[in-house]
Amino acid sequence: PLCLVQGCQTHFSSGATYSQCDLKWVRLYKSISWAAYYLSLLSDSICSQLCIGNGTCSCFDGYQLRKDGVTCDDVNECITGKHNCIFGQVCINTEGSFRCQREIACGTGYQLTDKDTCEDIDECASGTHNCEPTFFCRNTPGSFRCHPKDTCTEGYFQDAAGSCIDINECLVRDTPCPSGQTCVNTIGSYFCRRNTVTCGRGYLLSEDGMHCEDVDECRRDNVCGIHGCVNLQGSYRCECKAGYTFNTITKKCEDINECRHYPGKLCAHKCENTEGSFQCSCSMGFKLSHDGRNCDDVNECEANPCSQECANVYGSYQCYCRRGYQLSDIDGITCEDIDECALPAGGHVCSYHCSNAQGSFYCTCPPTGYTLAPNGRTCQDIDECATGTHTCSVSESCFNIHGGFRCLSFECPPNFRKAAQGRCERVSCEFSRNPASCFLLPLRISFYNITFPTNTPIPADVFRMGPSNSVPGDQMLLSIVSGDEEGYFIVQQQAHGGVISLRRTLSQPRDFFLTVEMRLVRYGTAHLYMAKIAVFVTHEQLFRPSRTLPY
Repeated sequence: PLCLVQGCQTHFSSGATYSQCDLKWVRLYKSISWAAYYLSLLSDSICSQLCIGNGTCSCFDGYQLRKDGVTCDDVNECITGKHNCIFGQVCINTEGSFRCQREIACGTGYQLTDKDTCEDIDECASGTHNCEPTFFCRNTPGSFRCHPKDTCTEGYFQDAAGSCIDINECLVRDTPCPSGQTCVNTIGSYFCRRNTVTCGRGYLLSEDGMHCEDVDECRRDNVCGIHGCVNLQGSYRCECKAGYTFNTITKKCEDINECRHYPGKLCAHKCENTEGSFQCSCSMGFKLSHDGRNCDDVNECEANPCSQECANVYGSYQCYCRRGYQLSDIDGITCEDIDECALPAGGHVCSYHCSNAQGSFYCTCPPTGYTLAPNGRTCQDIDECATGTHTCSVSESCFNIHGGFRCLSFECPPNFRKAAQGRCERVSCEFSRNPASCFLLPLRISFYNITFPTNTPIPADVFRMGPSNSVPGDQMLLSIVSGDEEGYFIVQQQAHGGVISLRRTLSQPRDFFLTVEMRLVRYGTAHLYMAKIAVFVTHEQLFRPSRTLPY
C-alpha cells in the first residue's frame, strides 16, 4: 500500500492546492493514480515516499533512502556519474533527475535549437540586419552582407558606402603602357604619354632617342692640352704634370704657385714662381748652390778687406784686431792700439774684473763659486752639484745657485707618502687614526726650487700654480700660507689658477721658503693642494761682454 506523504495539512479532496502541500506530495500526486493515492490516505505510514510492507520504506527513481529508513534524498547523478550526457555537454542536477546542456555557446549569428545544435540566424529574413535602403541584404554563415543595389561602370570600384571611386590603373596594373611611355591616370580611365629624354652635360641622346650615352671628352676634344686625360662617366679628369693641379670647377690644369703653397720649404732664401715650376735666388753675401735651392756663404775674406784679421761670417764678414788693438770707428777695417781697461767700457771687457797689461789685459773672477771661461774674459758659475764639490750629506739634495749651492732635505710629513722626486701624496684617510683631521690635509704636497738675481725688475712672475686640467665651473683660490712675513710676494688670481709675483725689489741676496695652498672646488667638492717653494735670491748675474769688443 502507498504511504501518506508527510507535510500536507489537507488532501486534494478537501480543495487543497499545490502551494499548500509539500513538493514531495505534489510529485506523488502526479505519479500515482487516484486509486493508489486514495489508498495511501487511508494508511497511517511514516515513510516519506513509498511503503513496501512490514514497515519498510522505499523511494522513487532519482532518490535514495537515508540511514533513518524513512526519509528520501535526491540523488546527484552528475556527481555519481549516472547521467548520459555526451562530450560537449554539461550535466545539471535536478530534483529527482538531471538534464544535459550544451557546454559551448553557439556564438554571434547562431542560435541553439531544441536538438542542442547550433543553427545559423538568417538576419536578412528576420529583418535584424542594418542595411541601408539603397543596399540589399545577403545572408552569410553567422552574419550578413550589405551590397549596393546600383553597380559602378568600368574604371571605378565601389567602396563600403556604395560610392564609385576612380581606379588608378597606373598603380594597380603592372605595365599598363609599353616601353618608352609613361602612364597618366584620368577619371575613369588612363592614357599613355611618350617619354621625353633630356640629357645633362657630358651625355648625348642615343640614336633611338630612348636613353643618354656618355661623351668621351678625351677623344672628341683636346680638353687637357699637354696633360693626360681620363674619361669619366658624364665627365673627365685631367692628369696634370708636375707643377700643375687639376681645378674641378674649370676642368683645367692650373699652375701651382710652389712659393706660396710651400713657404720656406723649397728655397733657402728667395723663391720666385714660374710656369709649372719655381726658381730660387740668394741674398747678398750668398751664392746659389749646385742643387739650385740652397745658398752657400761667400767668403769675403779671400779678398783681404781687413787691415789685420778677417773673420768670415754667415752671409758677411767681420774685421777684428789682434790683442791690444781695437777696430777703427771710422772705417771698421783699420786696427788701432788700445788700453782695454782704460776705455769707458773697460769695465765690460771682463765679466768681473779687468787688469790692464802692455798691449793686452787679463780678467779675474770672484774667489769662490766662479771660474774663468776658456775665452779668458767671462766668469762662469761653478755647478758644485754637478762637479761633486758640494758638502751636502747623503740624505740631502744639492741645488746649484749662482756663485754657490744649497743643501736641501726632502721628507714627506705624517699621513703622506713619497710619490715621486719632490712630490708627496696623502695616504688613504680610511687607515688614519683621525680620519676627520686627515681629510683636512692637502691631497698633494709638491716641492720646488727657484733662483733669481737681486735687483730683478718688478713686478716679476715667480711661480704659477693651477690644476693640470680645467673643468667649467671650477673655483680656485691661491694663497701664501707662510714664508712671506715681510710681504715681498703677492698672489694674483687667474681663470685657471694663480701667479705668485715679486712686488718689492730685493737688493741683497736672501732665501725664502714659501708655503702656498691652492683650494680647488670642483663639482661642489673642495680639494686642497700645497706647494713648498724654496726661493734663492743671488747676486746679480755677472755681465757677459759683447762679441764686438776685442778679446
